[in-house]
Amino acid sequence: MTRIDHSKPFLPVRIAVLTVSDTRTPETDISGKVLAERIEGAGHIVADRCIEQDDAGKLVKRLEGWIADPEIDVVITNGGTGVTGRDVTPEAFDRVLEKRIEGFGELFRMLSYNKIGTSTIQSRALAGVARGTYLFALPGSSGAVKDGWDDILVFQLDSRHMPCNFVELMPRLQEQ
Repeated sequence: MTRIDHSKPFLPVRIAVLTVSDTRTPETDISGKVLAERIEGAGHIVADRCIEQDDAGKLVKRLEGWIADPEIDVVITNGGTGVTGRDVTPEAFDRVLEKRIEGFGELFRMLSYNKIGTSTIQSRALAGVARGTYLFALPGSSGAVKDGWDDILVFQLDSRHMPCNFVELMPRLQEQ
């Protein structure tokens, strides 16, 4: 159940979008485009957007740069979450995350199951926090990006979502 409290202010967040692919180009990156359009349509800011190869070292470098950037609150990746040899997004996340948000992957697969059945088991969607930045890894299909954004992130990244949301926790993410 989702509930938006319209008496609260909407606080836009700055989101970096990373497509993980060995073959996509800016012209063929449909899932990245879909995600960026949905982010902006919800009132948030696409702070950066790029495509990176399925290479854990390159992904870690890109993620670390965005995590260190005070102008980026959230990173959403799409692609590289499968089980083939080149799918290394979760492994890259493991190298930068401080805390995992276990429920994200679980909820994504539950919602996805209603649409694609047992094929959802092949997704290693995940999320976590690193040095005050949220990171979310979605599969690379445009359908998966829509599901992850429309069914989870649009609500959890809305400061008005009740009873709680990720935005209201942002000031406390680096507490010791």
